[in-house]
Amino acid sequence: MDNNQRYQKYEKPVSEFTDKVVEIKRVSKKTKGGNQIHFTALVVSGDKKNRVGVGLGKAKSVADAIQKGIKKAQKSLITIPIVDGTISGAVTLKFKGAIVMIRPGKKGSGLIAGGPVRSVVELAGIQDIVSKIIGSKNKSINVWAALEALSTLKK
Repeated sequence: MDNNQRYQKYEKPVSEFTDKVVEIKRVSKKTKGGNQIHFTALVVSGDKKNRVGVGLGKAKSVADAIQKGIKKAQKSLITIPIVDGTISGAVTLKFKGAIVMIRPGKKGSGLIAGGPVRSVVELAGIQDIVSKIIGSKNKSINVWAALEALSTLKK
């Protein structure tokens, strides 16, 4: 038995999904015994073909929070209709405090989008898009708004 065979069963399976951590927050709670510290991780997961999901993981350590976020993101996948590398039509959506405007881009224009929307659109597999976020600088709200806007698209 050589080394390859010995450690082969311990290798991680290769996933078809790409994961991106958008935001990690440290949350502190005051209790009688002292501070309780937890972490939340906002993760976007997609297959770069047409499926994307968002998950929020909470745990006592950063690594566990990220793993929980990845699991939740892969459970909440939505399918986005992509036509020639872009979306089928323009969408304007108000989600809580954020207004997200997403329009199809011209062929070869690339991703013209801010950080939170860019991560969702990139992992969905869209190459050409124009977007604008108005009203909120909160990353988590902007990610959820972008996902909601993309889910309203029809073929």
